[in-house]
Amino acid sequence: MDDFRSGNGEYSVTLKTLIEEFKLEALYIPEGRKIKITQPEVNRPGLALSGFFEFFDHNRVQLIGNAEHQYIASLSKSERLYRMEQFAVHRPPVIIITTNLSVFDEIWAVVKKYNIALLRTKETTSAFQAALIASLNIHLAPRITRHGVFVEVYGEGILILGESGVGKSETAIELVKRGHRLIADDAVEIKKVSAKTLVGTAPEIIRYFVELRGIGIVDVRRIFGMGSVKASEKVDMIIKFEPWDKNKIYDRIGLTQETTNILGIDVPTTTIPVRPGRNLAIILEIAAMNNRQRKMGYNTAEEFNQRMMEQMFAPKEED
Repeated sequence: MDDFRSGNGEYSVTLKTLIEEFKLEALYIPEGRKIKITQPEVNRPGLALSGFFEFFDHNRVQLIGNAEHQYIASLSKSERLYRMEQFAVHRPPVIIITTNLSVFDEIWAVVKKYNIALLRTKETTSAFQAALIASLNIHLAPRITRHGVFVEVYGEGILILGESGVGKSETAIELVKRGHRLIADDAVEIKKVSAKTLVGTAPEIIRYFVELRGIGIVDVRRIFGMGSVKASEKVDMIIKFEPWDKNKIYDRIGLTQETTNILGIDVPTTTIPVRPGRNLAIILEIAAMNNRQRKMGYNTAEEFNQRMMEQMFAPKEED
């Protein structure tokens, strides 16, 4: 995979990955230098080109669009070279020229002198900047890996947790047979792509494979077809499987909403007791639909509780 932890504990993505993803034109790539991007923010260096560097972050991708290009064009050749030298001496990882604009000789000179990658795109600056930031937020997102199974059921991303042998993988296969989709089995990599959103995927080496005890490794994509799998999905809820404990009192109404905190985000969580005879796939389908209803503003448990309260306090009819 192209995503990994750099030496300072941050994640990074290779420049090669971005070139392939956005089909960028590689005008100049320094030989022998593997360039890594570590910052999700993108900079348009208008102030830097005018000589103001007090808050300049040299680790960001630098975009030169129409405004910056026009400013550079307005300078004399000597001033243009001076401004570009002042900018390039900070050694940003890459300069990307948008809108298929021409490249000034002075830009060529400084990128070669300071070993700075130079790329170009046909996309407009605003559109490309938005797409690049969205991509970097995913590539560089904080993440953890959890032992579990991740499936999509009726559009809801359900992370199934529980001890080994409790039936997570078997339930996932049953859900796939019922028309739902598998994202990950055994290991689920969860990324925090925004302040409110977690996205789950599978490590590349085990993607679309499921381990079934007694049978072995199963390739879900080949057996059930491409429509049975998905590369990633938002984590909408967590289902915890646990062996049925007859001495434990389980929630039978659903008024109390349990949550699990993952990377600072609270995810709605439901504990499902497992014992022979329970159809876990159907239970997960109902849980997915119920969670979707809650997000749309309807809570079945609260509705039922309201009816019970009205019945209890309703005036009694006299005989």
